[in-house]
Amino acid sequence: MLRRVTVSDSEKCVGCQCCMFACARREGTGLSKARIGVRSVGGMERGFVIVKCRACIDPPCLKVCPTSALRLREEGGVILEEERCIGCGHCKIACPIGCVFWDEESNKPMICNQCGYCIEFCPYGVLKMEEKDA
Repeated sequence: MLRRVTVSDSEKCVGCQCCMFACARREGTGLSKARIGVRSVGGMERGFVIVKCRACIDPPCLKVCPTSALRLREEGGVILEEERCIGCGHCKIACPIGCVFWDEESNKPMICNQCGYCIEFCPYGVLKMEEKDA
């Protein structure tokens, strides 16, 4: 069973960043270490895009990791084993949609673990938990 956070309707996003604040709070860090991002497409009239890991079945970031610091999540996506990571950045470069955020302080990637905490705090229903058979 695949279980991942998805963007149900990006047109509803008003750029409030509540999802980012929730992620940062769950991680016990500042907003700069959120594993989800909200970016303007060109001002309020053009809307916003939600940048978050799509929990790939065959993740490109996993394939390029030279130390096997990323391991496949059963439900899709990856989990980072920080102690194995050498901070090479190959995973960030390999992600075709820019969903591997980088922690400059630790020099390690920050990747959404699909916990769904952000969903609870989106006041507009932009995010949802998707569950489907593999």
